[in-house]
Amino acid sequence: MTQKLLATTAGSLPKPQWLAEPEKLWPKWNLHEDALWEGQKKAAKTWIKRQEQAGLDIISDGEQFRIHFVHGFLQNILGINWDKKTPMGIRNNRYTVEVPTVVESVQRPGSIHAREAEFLRNNTKKKIKFTLPGPMTICDTIANDCYRTRSQMAYAFASILNEEAKELEKIGVDVIQFDEPAFNSFTKETLEWGIDALEKAVEGLECTTAVHICYGYGIRENINWKKSLGENWNQYQNIFPALNKSSLNQVSLEFAGSKVPPELMRLLPDKELMVGVITVVANKLETPEEVKKNILLSLKYVDYERLIPCSNCGMAPLPEKIVLDKIKALGKGTALASK
Repeated sequence: MTQKLLATTAGSLPKPQWLAEPEKLWPKWNLHEDALWEGQKKAAKTWIKRQEQAGLDIISDGEQFRIHFVHGFLQNILGINWDKKTPMGIRNNRYTVEVPTVVESVQRPGSIHAREAEFLRNNTKKKIKFTLPGPMTICDTIANDCYRTRSQMAYAFASILNEEAKELEKIGVDVIQFDEPAFNSFTKETLEWGIDALEKAVEGLECTTAVHICYGYGIRENINWKKSLGENWNQYQNIFPALNKSSLNQVSLEFAGSKVPPELMRLLPDKELMVGVITVVANKLETPEEVKKNILLSLKYVDYERLIPCSNCGMAPLPEKIVLDKIKALGKGTALASK
C-alpha cells in the first residue's frame, strides 16, 4: 500500500478575537501578563486539535504565542531599541511600516521559544514543526543602525537562530522551518549571501530543516504586487538551483492559485517539497476535490515520496472560520490524492 501523503500548513494560523486583534499582520494583544500566557496556550491547544481533526500530519502551534512571525522572535533579543522606530520599506518597498532598530551587536540572552515548543510537543503525538524567521527576512523587517552591511547583520542573526534551533531540536521538534519570503524580493542578494546565512542558521542540526519561500500573506499589498508579476512568476527559477545544493532538507513554496510555472519544481530534485495546494486569500475557499487536483498536478513534477501538501503561506491575517475550512479541505484533499 502506498503511504499517505503528509499534510501540513506553512505555520501561522489566526488568533482568536479574545486573544488579539483579528485579521491584522501586527495585532495588539487583548490579554496581558499571566492571562496572556494562559490565553496563548488555550489558543494553541485549540489549533493543535483542529489540525489533528482535519487530518494534518505535521502540526504547528499556529504561532499563537507570537504577535508577528519576525518580531515575536526578536522581542527578547538584546541590541534592539524598540523605542527607536524607523520607517522602512519591507520586501523591496512593497509596503512601509515603522520598525524597531538594531543599535548594538545582537545577543540572545537565553531561550526565546523553548516553553512554546515544549507546550506543542506535550500536546500532540504527531510530528511537530516549529517556525523561525530566516536571517535575510529578519534584516528586511528591522532597521540597521549598527552593522556595516545588511549581510553582516544577517550573519549575526544566523548565529542566534542556530543557538535557538539547537535548543528546539533537543525539546523534540521534528521539523524546524526558517521563513524567508524575502528570497523572492532580493534574488541577487539571496544568491550572494542569503542562502549562506541560512546555512549558518541550520549548521549542526540533525532534525529535518526547511525553508519557506512564497509571495507573501494574502494582504492587500501582496495581492497588488502579485498583479505586477505578469503571466509567469519566475522568481523561484533564480534561487531553486542554489537551494537544491544546500544542506536544507525541505523547501516550502507557493503554488495554488498562482502563476508559478509548475515545471520549476523540477529544479529541486534532491529536496522534499512542501507545495502550497491551498491559497491564503479570504475570498477563495478550496474544496477537497480542488486540493486533490492541485496535488495531482504537482505530482507531474515532484516524486510522490518527496511531496508534502501544504498551504501557500501563513494564514494569520485571515478570518478564523475561513482558515478552519481551508485546513479541513487540505486534510480531506490530501487523503483523496493519497488514494
